Amino acid sequence: MTRARWIRRGVGSLLGAAVLLTTLEPAHAHGRSVSYSSWSFDGEGARVVARIEILELSRLPWFAVAADASDPRVGDYFAERLRLSTPIGVCELAGGPVALAAQPGWSAHEWRVACPPGAARTIESAILLDVAPSHLHFARVRDADGGIRERVLSGREPAWEPAPAPATSGARLGGFASYVGLGVEHIASGVDHLAFLVALILLATSLGELATLVTGFTIAHSVTLALAALGVLRPDGAAVEALIGFSVALVSAENVWLLAGRGKLVPVAVTLVLVTLAGLGAWGVGALRPSVLLGLALFSFCHFGLLDRVARPARLRALVAFVFGLVHGFGFAAVLGELELPRERLVAALFGFNLGVELGQLAIVVAVWPLLLAVFRLRGGRAGSLVAELGSAAVCGLGVFWFVSRTYGP
Repeated sequence: MTRARWIRRGVGSLLGAAVLLTTLEPAHAHGRSVSYSSWSFDGEGARVVARIEILELSRLPWFAVAADASDPRVGDYFAERLRLSTPIGVCELAGGPVALAAQPGWSAHEWRVACPPGAARTIESAILLDVAPSHLHFARVRDADGGIRERVLSGREPAWEPAPAPATSGARLGGFASYVGLGVEHIASGVDHLAFLVALILLATSLGELATLVTGFTIAHSVTLALAALGVLRPDGAAVEALIGFSVALVSAENVWLLAGRGKLVPVAVTLVLVTLAGLGAWGVGALRPSVLLGLALFSFCHFGLLDRVARPARLRALVAFVFGLVHGFGFAAVLGELELPRERLVAALFGFNLGVELGQLAIVVAVWPLLLAVFRLRGGRAGSLVAELGSAAVCGLGVFWFVSRTYGP
């Protein structure tokens, strides 16, 4: 196949995937669906505070029509789907639910439930499970004596019976295991993180190159995950999500560009689009500042220029994996940040969560890499090139969609 045909084919694949994926609904642009609750137990029952992003509520057909976080049906939905029960039966609603002041883009409600004294209590969540089966709910319980426990509830484990914990307790083995599970759940349900990882894997030519790419990504996101979770750095969440989408789009576009013969069209187009978006940003359009978009334009142009001058781009791709790994680390940290853990419990939670993320990544690499090797051996490598090209084009379309919807969406 001639170089010109490779270029036309690569660009056509990118444009086709981008156009196809822009028909998706913005409300479902991200792969993680989460909600949070805090339970204050006492002898008579519990006070409950539940929080969720309004974007998540838009998954509900009736809310998508009303689109009002203060709608009483939101509080009723919380109270019905987030229950406290005992062996005798479900604890009864004793007050509320009442809408609370919440940060922009969030909905929060509070209510009380009354339970029989002395009975064991079980928390059960069915929030959004009918429309988002992978939804995760983070429950935090505080006893009357100050003991604190946390647990992640999901479709597989929707119920939890918190055992009493003394006020001085640290993170127990069970709690640590739950954070490991949370990390695995997060990487498994984080479609954008998975897409970035797949984009890196698709062009890896050896196990050593694959190890370098994944290690660079791992070290980088571990650093920013720790800094953000410990409160050292607090980046804007909307900007981080948009940049994660951009990282997916750029790395996968780079794959197609390398396969297509390193023409000038893709680097120039990416740079011009970003400069144009920076101009729109100067008028207050979008979640990213013009300086950020101009920085992305300069970074992209220089990166493509450097790649064009080297015969083996593996080291530069590892560097890009590290740079974008820093961004993805902030995305990982958002989950732990929302839990609002006490300082003495945060280190163990951070270690367990990061371990879970790494185990999830390793499982993905172990599953995908042998399949790719087998495909690349078919038909003298031609089948592998086709899979890499089409797979990268599809992932690029996803990245473009995430970047646009998160930067310019509601």
